[in-house]
Amino acid sequence: MIHYKTSQEVKLIKESADILARAHGEVAKHVKEGVKTSFLDKIAEEFIRDHKAVPSFKGYNGFPASLCISTNEVVVHGFPSDYELKDGDIISIDCGVFHQGFHSDSAYTYPVGEVPTSIIELLRATKDSLYLGIEQAIFGNRIGDIGNAIQKFVEAKGYTVVRELVGHGLGKSLHEAPEVPNYGKKGSGPLLKEGMVIAIEPMVNLGTRNIVQERDGWTIRTADRQPSAHYEHTVAIFEDRTEVLTTHKYIEENFKF
Repeated sequence: MIHYKTSQEVKLIKESADILARAHGEVAKHVKEGVKTSFLDKIAEEFIRDHKAVPSFKGYNGFPASLCISTNEVVVHGFPSDYELKDGDIISIDCGVFHQGFHSDSAYTYPVGEVPTSIIELLRATKDSLYLGIEQAIFGNRIGDIGNAIQKFVEAKGYTVVRELVGHGLGKSLHEAPEVPNYGKKGSGPLLKEGMVIAIEPMVNLGTRNIVQERDGWTIRTADRQPSAHYEHTVAIFEDRTEVLTTHKYIEENFKF
């Protein structure tokens, strides 16, 4: 069942999203060669708790950390660890915040040091596809319009879209209906109505779309071990507008590529 939010509830989600965006900005300052991914997780958790909020992911179905940190061929749900970032890596950082009873969720993929142009292009295309999806997330459209815009754009560039992992509604729960696939047919799926809050999050692979789950029960990587990129925003649907509740501006003030 889809939970439609009141304007006051959307306001609370936006306040959660502001803490989230600033936490991402703090983490962005430290994304560089030689930094342990566990240190990035520590930065995020301390910032979130210092702002009287809770990391949404920590403890969620047993997940052990505040950030999902996924490097290179890992698509999503990677664990922070003692791994030190290396020149040429890419790192996807996904974070959620729970504040005043509501969740927000966003993700960003960074290049570390000198990354091949082909992989930089993958990152840029994935990020561009997020905004093309958001352009379709308007009152009166359908969920399939979002996925179709993402899929059409990235596949035209020779990339592939992960099918098994999708965006989602969110609010009082981190994952709510509806699912928001990054592929699909125009005019299909649930109708976008006033009060819907959804996370749009394209996950795009350089190689095939096939994925595998590691033995830890969480980490998802590409089957061919080619790189994958992931960007995400939380958005709210109104009759007269769509509002992007999260922002990457604090990341992009501290990390440019």
